[in-house]
Amino acid sequence: MLIAGTVLPGTGLLPCAAQQAGDSPAAEQQPAVGISGMASTAHPLATEVGLEILRAGGNAFDAAVAIAAALNVVEPMMSGIGGYGTILVYDARAGKARFLNPSGRIPAAVNSDVYRPPTPNYLENRRGAKAVSTPGNVNAWEAMHREYGALEWPELLKAAITLADTGFVVSEGTASMIAGAFDEFPDHAKRFYGVSGRPLRAGERLVQKDLARSFRLIAESGARVVHGGELGQAIDAAMREAGGFLTLQDLADNRAEWWEPIRIDYRGYEVLTASPPANAFPALVRLGMMSRFEPTSLGHNTAAYLHRYAEVTKHAFWTRLKYAGDPDVQPPPLDMLLSEAYWQEQVARIDPDRATPFEPPTSFSGGDDHTTHFVVADRWGNVVSATQTLGNLFGSRIMPEGTGVWLNNSLAYCTFEPKGNPMDAHAGRRKLSGDVPVIVMRDGRPWIALGTPGGHTIGQTVPQMLMNMIDFDMNIQEALAAGRISFIEPDIIAVERRIPEAVRRDLRSLGHNVRAVGGLGNAHGLTIAYDAAGTPVRFTGAADPRGEGLAKGY
Repeated sequence: MLIAGTVLPGTGLLPCAAQQAGDSPAAEQQPAVGISGMASTAHPLATEVGLEILRAGGNAFDAAVAIAAALNVVEPMMSGIGGYGTILVYDARAGKARFLNPSGRIPAAVNSDVYRPPTPNYLENRRGAKAVSTPGNVNAWEAMHREYGALEWPELLKAAITLADTGFVVSEGTASMIAGAFDEFPDHAKRFYGVSGRPLRAGERLVQKDLARSFRLIAESGARVVHGGELGQAIDAAMREAGGFLTLQDLADNRAEWWEPIRIDYRGYEVLTASPPANAFPALVRLGMMSRFEPTSLGHNTAAYLHRYAEVTKHAFWTRLKYAGDPDVQPPPLDMLLSEAYWQEQVARIDPDRATPFEPPTSFSGGDDHTTHFVVADRWGNVVSATQTLGNLFGSRIMPEGTGVWLNNSLAYCTFEPKGNPMDAHAGRRKLSGDVPVIVMRDGRPWIALGTPGGHTIGQTVPQMLMNMIDFDMNIQEALAAGRISFIEPDIIAVERRIPEAVRRDLRSLGHNVRAVGGLGNAHGLTIAYDAAGTPVRFTGAADPRGEGLAKGY
């Protein structure tokens, strides 16, 4: 996390290695403040890009496109042109929230048997070329701009092009991620992600001329250059060479889709998130079940509070495994899952004094932070809360030569056992993303926008941050900094070391299999306050101290 106001000559920013304030508890508690807008992203340069768009007269939707493109450059391992995600927006003029789905459909030629034994190399198939699904980010960026943008499309990509062309200083965190994946990079990627055959180090400069060229093509021709044009043809050729399922036809068929968000009432606040095909509904199930308790009487992050949340989150995993599905094929029964009667029925089964065994019918991948989340709001009250990803770090590790674009490995996040389950890799069906971007409404207007990366831990982290604010009256920075828990493997609950050892010990005594961990997620959030006429007058923002990001207002 960077505290706004410190600068580096030539960039306006400190090097990322010097930006972390995780060792400063006081800094962790103070949100950024603005009167005209706010942005919080996982990289300071991306935050500055968003604010420059707002200062230039752009709105939150313009800024979101510029931020997403900039993050592709400065956080290339996390998201970008070759990726997908989940975008929640609030249109202040219409007074309406909408969910924009960039995750697209699974390639039509996919054969899910290749991801299971006895297929040779089935585990490798879950990682590389055969795990590449249809990217949809650029189509979604263009759809958002077409619907709501104020500035010209090329203007939104200028900063990303400049950053890719001239480069930026690599942080310690980014250098570590490059080093961890470097041996799997294609030779043409090693040439600019490394120096003299070794990976770039912290303090060195990453210049991405090919990526700059790709963004110039997108600035000139729009999303069609990815979904059928020159970049699409390069992706198609790389897939054929590597043995992937994705084709040029899959790219051409991709569409960004607008959906109505799902929502619940939590203690008088309306909590909105992405609807199916996103798998965000278990997060609302968790919140709903927790609404049957009185968290303040239990105490924040006490063993009694965390025990109940752990039991609630186990149940929500079952709802995902049982009910997730493409709404055109197998729509989840949301009327039941998001009802107070259902929450009460399930909460009644929780033993307040003993953990129940958690044995899901199939395995699930451990949590990770191989994703990015950002939030941005403008002076008119428009809001964007967006999660974008490549799947794993650097996705499939496949970069079509000459493009600078990493292709996702989205299909790694399918659930392959038992065969044919709703989250299997079903050819042609919508990809079921687990992202949980959130907007919370108070008195009919956006109050909170937040989200986090973290794989399957996302839907466990988001409710905890919301309860920190709504139940425990924390500010946005305190809410994001507070300790968290999450299931990371079947029946193993990760408890951050920010939570005292005495609490971890008490959880073990209740029967929980506790593992102490350093950090879960890398969240970003903001809040908006209004005057009597409903005009935004104050913004606060937060960047997770677990990361290297920046929240900044103006």
